[in-house]
Amino acid sequence: MTDRPALLHTVLDAEDPRELADFYAELLGLKFRDHDDEDWLVLVDDAGRQVLAFQRVSSLKRSTWPDPAVPQQLHLDLTVPTIGALYENRRGAEALGATLLLDRSEDEEEPLYVFADPAGHPFCIMVR
Repeated sequence: MTDRPALLHTVLDAEDPRELADFYAELLGLKFRDHDDEDWLVLVDDAGRQVLAFQRVSSLKRSTWPDPAVPQQLHLDLTVPTIGALYENRRGAEALGATLLLDRSEDEEEPLYVFADPAGHPFCIMVR
């Protein structure tokens, strides 16, 4: 097959897409694409590539991870280059409204944190 699909962006459901998009824009240094509305928002990188999108839903059950009652359904893995950057980004993520779910920062092979974003979607920040 020569014309495989290409991933455009990842879409996250949210009861308040603006709040969640603001969180990720600040966390990842992204900006808003022009011409979106409050029910559908897209974040782009400095080159204009679409990275994340957010769509309004009327209700969304927060993941209860690590309890499997309400599964993650999707999570984002984000990387930083050093353990110092990992610690710095923990403070930044929490200041933006993330909730720490798991601290594996002392793991010698793969130090990481697992957070829930303000809408309850789990995401990881790890050293790579």
